[in-house]
Amino acid sequence: MASSSSMTLGVSTLLVLLLLGTANAQLSTNFYSSSCPKLLPTVKSVVQSAISKEARMGASLLRLFFHDCFVNGCDGSILLDDTSSFTGEKTANSNRNSARGFDVIDDIKSAVEKVCPGVVSCADILAITARDSVTILGGPTWNVKLGRRDSKTASLTAANTGIPAPTSSLSQLISRFSALGLSSKDLVALSGAHTIGQARCTNFRARIYNGTNIDSAFAKTRQSSCPATSGSGDNNLAPLDLQTSTAFDNNYFKNLLQNKGLLHSDQKLLNGGSTDFTVRGYSTNPSSFSSDFSAAMIRMGDITPLTGSNGEIRKNCRTSNVPPSEAQHQPLLFCAFDQMMLHNGTVFFPSL
Repeated sequence: MASSSSMTLGVSTLLVLLLLGTANAQLSTNFYSSSCPKLLPTVKSVVQSAISKEARMGASLLRLFFHDCFVNGCDGSILLDDTSSFTGEKTANSNRNSARGFDVIDDIKSAVEKVCPGVVSCADILAITARDSVTILGGPTWNVKLGRRDSKTASLTAANTGIPAPTSSLSQLISRFSALGLSSKDLVALSGAHTIGQARCTNFRARIYNGTNIDSAFAKTRQSSCPATSGSGDNNLAPLDLQTSTAFDNNYFKNLLQNKGLLHSDQKLLNGGSTDFTVRGYSTNPSSFSSDFSAAMIRMGDITPLTGSNGEIRKNCRTSNVPPSEAQHQPLLFCAFDQMMLHNGTVFFPSL
């Protein structure tokens, strides 16, 4: 019979190996195939319903995923409400009065919890929702990699510095995307998401009144609903793609060729710089844009996800399961292996 010390050593070794395996977990397209086989149709049903009620919602849901991934990785942090411990990302410059669709994510989470409670992260729900929104609006589809876990905190400061502003120059855009492991081609392809959705007057006012690389008739049209005076009409909306703002196509790039990009950062993609060639290519080859967009979305979804024993699976996407002040005192061992138990010196996993 094994001695107590050797048994203890064996258990300790097993725990270390399991910890390593859990910490090094990777995203995969079949992550929930066994634990939540109804996940994908459940999510798509709610997304479809929301877009049927308001076509613009598809763009809003896609934007949530962008703004989540660009701030400390794809960890669902954008969904967290403010707490006494931190100010979240919802009031950041790029999100305040514009980020929307949180109620739809709540509905999706509730529906998912009914079919597989406590299994699917809010971060993964954002990733699936982004793909479904694009597909439902006529864009491409792709296999979403899953297995992310949710952050327990959020950062207003990181959101204010991490999300590119609509006034960004091309070099600033390229630099920010590069810092996240995304190429200049990814930048152009992902910017094509502006083929759907709308923008607030406050984000394009300077361009339509002071821009030099803008079609004059287009600028005049936009000025009719966006007064020059700051504070007046700030929340008035205009389509990012003046032709088909609720259809995912390549008209966004055709608009750039005519100097009809709504945002300063849009038109900078075609302004005599290094990305001109890619923009022109996408304007005439929609299939190339679709395939590159899909690939770029997958790469963006890989930005520093929380996996394994990191983070948590939130019960409510708006709040962490354990307050940060308490979470830091939780033993890692038992957080990671809450399903593992010891009985008479034997390790067993009741739920595996």
